[in-house]
Amino acid sequence: MIPESGPTYEECKNTAAWLLDQQPFRPLLGIVCGSGLGGLADLLKDQKVMSYSEIPHFPQSTVQGHAGKLVFGSLKGTPCVCMQGRFHLYEGHHIQKITFPMKIFKLMGVETVILTNAAGGLNQEYNVGDIMIIKDHINLPGFAGINPLMGPNDERFGLRFPAMSDAYDRELQQLAEKVAIDLGYKEFIRRGVYCTLTGPSFETIAECRMLSMIGADAVGMSTVHEVIAARHCGMRVFAFSLITNQAVMDYDTDMKATHDEVLQTGKDRAHQLEALVATMVPLIKQSKTH
Repeated sequence: MIPESGPTYEECKNTAAWLLDQQPFRPLLGIVCGSGLGGLADLLKDQKVMSYSEIPHFPQSTVQGHAGKLVFGSLKGTPCVCMQGRFHLYEGHHIQKITFPMKIFKLMGVETVILTNAAGGLNQEYNVGDIMIIKDHINLPGFAGINPLMGPNDERFGLRFPAMSDAYDRELQQLAEKVAIDLGYKEFIRRGVYCTLTGPSFETIAECRMLSMIGADAVGMSTVHEVIAARHCGMRVFAFSLITNQAVMDYDTDMKATHDEVLQTGKDRAHQLEALVATMVPLIKQSKTH
C-alpha cells in the first residue's frame, strides 16, 4: 500500500520499471479516460492490457464507467499508455494516490498527457454533448488545503513551487481547436475554465450559481489534481471536458444530474472524441520536431 505521505521516489521508480518490463512500449503519450470515455483505449494497436490490481502500488478504481485497466499500444505511430479509469477523492483515496499515475507516466518517459473528463455545463451557452477544451482551472479543494504537492518535495520530480499560469499547453489548445474545425465539430467545440470539486454528491443550485459567478464554465470531480502533478513533473498537458449534463441553476425546475446521463452522453459522443484524439496525436509528435 502507498503510505498517506505519498509514494517514495523509489516506489514510483520500481512501479515504472515493472511496467516497462511487462511490455515492449516506452510511451511518449499518456491518455487518461474520464467517465464513459474508456473507448479511447480501443484506438491503440498492438495492445498490452494490465488490470490495476496487477500493478505494484497501484490504487484501484471503484466507479462505474471506469474499467480499471492500463493499456499500452501505438496510436498513429506514437507509443502510448492509456488509463481506462482514474481515481477520485470521493472514493476515499488519498490525494497522493490519485496523482500516483502521473509520476509513473513521467518515469516511463511520457512527455505529453491528454486528460479527458465528463463535466456539468455551467456556462449557459453550452449544450449537452459539447466538447470543452480546458484553458484553465479552479482548484476549489485547494482553497481548503487539498493539493497533490502538499508535503515534502522531491526535486527529482519537480520544483517546490511550480507555476500553473500555463498549466494547459496553449499550442495544444490551438491544435485541438483547428483539428476540431477541420473535422466539422465547430458547432460543439468550446474553450473554457474547469472547476473541480470533491464530490460524490452533485452540486447544489447555489453552488452552481457561485461557480458560474467566479468564472467556471464547467464543473466536475477530477482532472485538476492530475494536471498539477503532471505539470510539476514537467509534462505537457492537454485536457478536455465532455459536457454530459447541464448544471441545475434554477429552483423552478425538476431537472437533476445523474451518473447514468453522464455515461450515456459519453457513449453518444464516443466517435467524435476518438476522432479528435486520433487526429491530434500525430500532429503533436510533429509539432515537437520544429
